[in-house]
This record gives sequence, structure tokens and C-alpha cells, in this order.
Amino acid sequence: MSERVNVKKKSPAPDADKVSAAKADAALPALGAKEMLRFAWTQLTSMRTALFLLLLLAVAAVPGSLFPQRPANPSVVTQYIKDHPDYGKLLDSLQLYDVYSSVWFSAIYLLLFISLIGCVVPRAIAHYKAMRSQPPRTPKRLSRLPEYGTLVIPADAGIPASDAIHGAAGLLRKRGYRVEVRDADGARPSLGAERGLSKEVGNLIFHTSLIGVLVSVALGGLFGYSGQRILVEGDTFVNTLVGYDQFTPGTNFQSSQLQPYSVQLDKFDITFDRESQGKFGQPIDFSAAVTTKENPDAPAKKETLKVNDPITLGGTSIYLTGNGYAPVVTIRDGDGNVAMQGPVVAKLQGDNYYSSVVIKVPDAKPDQLGFQGFFLPTAFVTEQGVSFSGDPALFNPQLSLNSYYGDLGLDTGSPQNVFEIDVKDLTPLNARNLDAGGITLSPGATYTLPDGKGSISFDGVKRYVGVDIHHNPGQLYALIFALLAVAGLILSLYVNRRRAWVRTGTHDDGRTMVEYGLLARGEDHRLAGEAAAIRTLLAQEWGLAADPQQDGDRQEDSTQSQQTPSSLGDNGAGTPTPASPAGPEKDQ
Repeated sequence: MSERVNVKKKSPAPDADKVSAAKADAALPALGAKEMLRFAWTQLTSMRTALFLLLLLAVAAVPGSLFPQRPANPSVVTQYIKDHPDYGKLLDSLQLYDVYSSVWFSAIYLLLFISLIGCVVPRAIAHYKAMRSQPPRTPKRLSRLPEYGTLVIPADAGIPASDAIHGAAGLLRKRGYRVEVRDADGARPSLGAERGLSKEVGNLIFHTSLIGVLVSVALGGLFGYSGQRILVEGDTFVNTLVGYDQFTPGTNFQSSQLQPYSVQLDKFDITFDRESQGKFGQPIDFSAAVTTKENPDAPAKKETLKVNDPITLGGTSIYLTGNGYAPVVTIRDGDGNVAMQGPVVAKLQGDNYYSSVVIKVPDAKPDQLGFQGFFLPTAFVTEQGVSFSGDPALFNPQLSLNSYYGDLGLDTGSPQNVFEIDVKDLTPLNARNLDAGGITLSPGATYTLPDGKGSISFDGVKRYVGVDIHHNPGQLYALIFALLAVAGLILSLYVNRRRAWVRTGTHDDGRTMVEYGLLARGEDHRLAGEAAAIRTLLAQEWGLAADPQQDGDRQEDSTQSQQTPSSLGDNGAGTPTPASPAGPEKDQ
């Protein structure tokens, strides 16, 4: 026989039914275009978004160091695309060869700029209001603050509560607090004090300086330019577009920005190490003597250009970046006419200034001539007949060349590298593997080319320098804002925002009871030291003992935390006394 048990179910409360029904019927309001824009603006101007965009900008700049950039060297980009036909054009369509001017990089840059402005402006307004407002009101129970202490001024000191609060206010002002005294003529006067507002000022300076750095970098990218030029001893560079070997303009560059100054390389000196064993022959000092003119009518000025010691002309900085040798040659064509005469820049290739040489003579008649080989400042020959440079100085200069004739391909207008020559479509005249052999020349020697194609003379050697010319109108501002950002960061890290309150009252027996408390905004491990310093100043002001162990500074148990200053003995050392007739503490 089974037993049936009836369980009475509890019916839900009426209020619970109403809440459930309300939740079921509730519907989120639809967001319109205005609300969506407000939400997007809030997300964009949050500090989290600004930090994310800053990190994203750093990541977006990485491809600029992985792939060749078209503004720096267009020919390298063209060759890179030819060498990688499978993905070269895809990278080009993604603007990975123009990273810093690409649409996606500019978008990140612009969003970061807007985000920082949206972060800084509201914070600046809020901080301005905070600086103009009064310190926070005095808490009802100071004993609940992280740092709390009491002092008792004896009755025979003759310092009433009002005088004590004004004395405490003066001391706190001297420590850099801004102070407001409340109810100075009442029974329980108090004061509120605050310092460390410069911490937020440091934060604002830091973020504003980041905006300044972004603007400065953008200014340099828009209106700056850079270029390179090789100067052989005796050559003059004039700051015009045609005067550059390579020129990279800014986005909004105008040729009117170029100041018409000139630089002439008079002499270039190199000092080689002749003492140490491991680095014998290594260059240790470079010095270029130049003559500069600010404009065509300005007087000439003698200056010295050195590595890491640029000269400044027309708002540009000129840096010494490279050097080498330039053999001076004279080339006559098959008709006996001088087709080319002057120095030829030799490109450094190895130790001891071993350099490659390429000479193109498109004006030679009846056929164009080309030469390819190397230059040795101090030539040595091994037993196998291999030439090499044994020293970087000009002790035994030698020019070794192969010669060619035919169409150099310069008449088509296609750009070519001056340090390279394509010999596939040329006919060789001189080479080691030919009966005529190669061309080996010492200074003053002349070689007659086979088949009546002309001759080449080695007249001497000059030095050359490579210079980088930079004009960046935002460079100085970027430096200033970067220094301000560091200063603001230091200020925000080492300044602590603190608040202090002091309350006084008079006991029945005439003693003046003082309590104080301190609170930090955020973590502040130096708050206890600040409390001890304030206590010491107050004790010295009133001639009291400053030992914090004598005052019952921090009341840990709940009973003591409810005591008022008037319920403690002199400086906490005596026995408890009846409460002050001033009545219970009131929230001010």
C-alpha cells in the first residue's frame, strides 16, 4: 500500500509576478543615428581606444621596414616587383611600398589624433573646474581615514579652537596645500586642504605633447623634403631640383621652398689608423672643408663638415654620410674627339676602399662606349695574378677596366643606375678572356682601344663625399613636444594627489582638542610620511610632543573609532575624559 504525500506548492509572491511581467514586457529603446554617433564618439575618445590606436600605429609601421619604400628608392621597388612577380603586384595594390602615405596608415594616424584630442579636451575642462573648486568637505568621522591622528593643546597655552584652525591652515599652505577654513567662529571649526593637482596637469601635458608630436611629424611629412648629392673635390652644389642626385619631396612640397644656397667641396681629408694592429688602416676621422653661400649675393664662408656635425643652410641640415675616390679620366672616341673628361665616382665594394667603376660614354662616335671594372687605391697582385687593394690610402692607385661598344640604352629615356651597366646588348672590346686583355692603368697612362674605337687616359684621383640634405619644419617642434611629454610623464609619476582635514574643538577644562586625517587619491606609499610631517609641524607650532606613538594615532577597534578628539587625554597619553559639550560631530 503506497502512501501518497501531498506537497503544497508555494505560490509566487505578487510582487515577483509583477517584476517578471515587467521584465518580459521590457524592450530596449532603438538607437537612432544621433545615439549611434554619440556611442561611436564615446568609444573613440576613450583612453583605451587611444592606447590601442597607438599600438596599432606602431604595428602598421612595421611593413615600412620589411619592404622597400617607393619614396626612398623607386628603382629598388621596381626591381623588387620584377624579382617577385607572384606577390609583388599584390603588395603594391596594398600600398606596402608606400606605407607612410598609404590610406590605411593615414587613417590610423588621423583616428589616433582625433582620439587624443577627444581624451584631452574633456579632461582639461574637468581639471580646470576642479582647480577652481574648493577642497572637499570635511568628513564626519576623520578616524576612518587611512592616516589619522590627534593632538591636545593644554589650556594654559591660551590657543582657542579658532586660532588653532587658522594656525593649521597657515602651515598647510606653506606645504603647498590649497586650504579652505570652515565654520571658523563655531564650536567645531575645521579645514579642508588639497595638493597634488599638478599630477593631473602632468597627465594633460603628456597627452597634449603626444598630439604636438603627431602634428609636428605631419608637418614635416607635408612640407619637408630630403635629398642626396655626391660632391667631388672642386664641385659645387646649388640647392635647386636639378642639383640633387636623388630628391624626396613632402606631400605638399613646393619648389619655392628651396633656398638658393650653394656648397662647394674644397678638400676632403681622411685620417687612417696607423698604430693599432687589429684596426690598422681603418678610417678614424673625416673632415670636409667647404665654402658656403646663403644666396648668390651673400659673402662666401669657410666651414668644416664632419660626421655627426652637420652644417645648416637655408633651413636645411647637411650631413656627411659617405666618401670614396673618383678617378679622373679622359675618353676620346674613334674620331679623336674628347667624348668625356672628368672624375668618375667609384662605388665602395670591399676592404681598403676597393671600389667598382662604371663609365658610360653616350657621346662617343661612331659607337657609344662603356667601361666596367674596379679601382684600387694601393694595388697589389698575388702570385695567381689577382689584384687587390692592400691599403686605403693612395700609395699605388690602379684602374682596371673592361671596355664595350654599342647602344647603351640611354636614348630611350628609361632611367638607369649610374653605378651599373647592362652589357648584354654590348660588344666587348677588352676583357681578360679576350685576346686584347683587360685595361690596367696607372695615373698618367693612356690606353688605345682596339678596332680604332678611341682611347682612355687615367689623369689622376680626387676624393668625393656623399651628403644628405634634410629640411623638416616640424623637427624642432617634435623635439620640444617630446621633451614636454617626458616632463609631463615624470610629473604625473612622482607627484601624489593628497587631501587633508583638520578639526578642532574646546574641552570643558579649557584644552583645545585637534584631530587630523589624510587621504590619497590612488596608491600612495608616502602618505604615512606626509602625515608624520604634518603632525610634526603642528606640534612645533603649538609646542607639543611630536611622537606619533604618544597620541593614539590610528584607532583600530570599532569602539575607539567612534571616539572624538575630546574623549582622549593630552596628546593621547592621559586617561579618557568626558565628551566635549560641543555636541556630536556634524557633517560639513
